[in-house]
Amino acid sequence: MRHIMVMNAKGGCGKSTIATNLAAYYATEGANVTLADYDPQGSSLDWLSMRPENRPKIHGLPAFEHGLRGLPRTTDIVIMDAPARSHGTELTSLLRHAETVLIPVLASTIDIHASKRFIKELRATSRVAGHQARLGLVGNRVKENTLAWDDLREFLERERVPYVAALREAQNYVRAYTRGLGVFELPPYIAYRDWEHWEPMLQWLDSVRSRPTA
Repeated sequence: MRHIMVMNAKGGCGKSTIATNLAAYYATEGANVTLADYDPQGSSLDWLSMRPENRPKIHGLPAFEHGLRGLPRTTDIVIMDAPARSHGTELTSLLRHAETVLIPVLASTIDIHASKRFIKELRATSRVAGHQARLGLVGNRVKENTLAWDDLREFLERERVPYVAALREAQNYVRAYTRGLGVFELPPYIAYRDWEHWEPMLQWLDSVRSRPTA
């Protein structure tokens, strides 16, 4: 069973957007997917409640109540949406279930500095330090050809963590969310460019580089 967690201590960086789109992608690829929402706000579960009956099924789990208790044994991939402001023992507890941790980062000075501190905290945990969980950075809501994007790209490339994707700011994510869909389920003529931006991350997630070595 594959365990992928999307997390950042900074709120509003698009964790739920990435988690729901990953869940939709793997479901459309034929995997049995569970979307575990650790955030009491329940944004991922709200999205799932709007998902059409005719789309590939995704099992929702309110993990903010009882963790992964009740996880179906038939699950192939668990996508975990972590809450903001997770530190200390809560962070350590969340990481117990993660093989791969995706860290979305926005193109702002505040977000870059907050993410830098969070990455340092992650590296200090026994699970990451012991190579039991792999980290990947995702530039999110990117506006290309801006100074903010230049600063973010420099940060992503400088950190000793794989920089696995840069996802553009696009209304397609809003369109998809309000329908309970992922961008991969939108028509190609609308969303093909976004699919291309996701491809490096998906290839990385499917490679051994994204999995623990210990």
